[in-house]
Amino acid sequence: MDSAKPAKITSDNEVPRGAGDTPVPAISASRAAQEQAALERSAQEAQEQAAQARAAEKSGPDDRASDEKVTVQDVGIVPESGPNVTHVWARGACLTTLTVLAVLFSLKMAQEFIVPVVMAIVVAYALDPAVALMERVRVPRPIGIMLLMAIIAIGLAGLVYATQSQVSSIVEALPEISRKISRTVGGLTSGHGSLLERLKGAASVLQDTGGTPSGRQVVVAKSDAGLSEFLLWGSKGLAAFLGQAIMSVFLVFFLLLSGNAFKRKFVKVAGKTLSQKKISVHMLDQINSSIHMYMAMMLVTNVALGVLSWGAFRMLGLENAATWAVVAGALHIIPYFGPLLTAVGTGIAALMQFGEIGPALQVAGSSVVIALLIGVLVTTWMSGRIAKMNSVAVFIVLLLFTWLWGIWGTLLSVPIAFIAKVVADHIEGLDAVSEFLGE
Repeated sequence: MDSAKPAKITSDNEVPRGAGDTPVPAISASRAAQEQAALERSAQEAQEQAAQARAAEKSGPDDRASDEKVTVQDVGIVPESGPNVTHVWARGACLTTLTVLAVLFSLKMAQEFIVPVVMAIVVAYALDPAVALMERVRVPRPIGIMLLMAIIAIGLAGLVYATQSQVSSIVEALPEISRKISRTVGGLTSGHGSLLERLKGAASVLQDTGGTPSGRQVVVAKSDAGLSEFLLWGSKGLAAFLGQAIMSVFLVFFLLLSGNAFKRKFVKVAGKTLSQKKISVHMLDQINSSIHMYMAMMLVTNVALGVLSWGAFRMLGLENAATWAVVAGALHIIPYFGPLLTAVGTGIAALMQFGEIGPALQVAGSSVVIALLIGVLVTTWMSGRIAKMNSVAVFIVLLLFTWLWGIWGTLLSVPIAFIAKVVADHIEGLDAVSEFLGE
């Protein structure tokens, strides 16, 4: 048997063979050098990481917090700060302010157009369940709409007829009422030591101190056109009010007649994707539900206020207590100002009947107490349950729209606030509005 041949030393590209001619892989010198260099680099990186860890442990908490803040800024969690970011924020704030001012100016200038439209939309939302109920009992929709509007018109006419005599008597007795009030509070306006005399004395002293020189006399010319201008302004306001009311009635009729046509059109143009359409449908349903619940709340609170007012007026001996109770319930629709008008009207009626300030104050005070009881406890609680809104925001919205649209703004302020809250809850860019109106 031959002895085994020794393995030959081959070059880098050659492979040595064993006794059985089986190829045996050889590790080249260059590959070994590369692996050795990689190991050295890994060891060096490990040493550097260990040194950084020891330096981080020796550094203070402020340095670590600064390093962490830079790290989260790099990944976008904390927004970077700098001149560019500040300029962008200031530009956005200016654009938002200008947009809000432009919207307010447009609402003020387009009052004659916007008010009837908004009023008609709110009333149509409120009356739609009754029309749908008549439609379910086989009453044609146009006939049901006309029947419902006729019932409402008859009710308003009956209310006007019932209060006409009271209003006429109050207007005719205004001179006598003014004389009674003057005699009652005469102690404040006459006599040597009265409050008015003291105020006049103080005013004369101030006039002598800082007024015009004694040698010159300022004469103010009286204008005879004041009363005529006031009457002209009042007639124009009444004509505008009646015109907007008539436009709203016609628009309510056509909105109720169209049914869900505008809802389908809105959903069709609101978004292209199915998810956007679902959000639009949910938003419209929530607006519909909020307005229906608000109208139901107003019905319940107005009826409760009318019943309590009738009982209080009967106990105090006020004539036509039922009529004044109906007036109190109807005026309660106007937030805050309606109860004030009721208190003034009932107080004047009691003054005419009893001829003394005491009973008149009792009647007016009872109406105010009942309005506060219903408004603060019941209405506030139910409003919070309906739309989750805070009372401060609702009052600010009331003042804003009263300034914009007058009595119409007072009537529409709360429904507009409800609608704005629902819309802001479903649109991402209106998170600030939703937070402001929410609880």
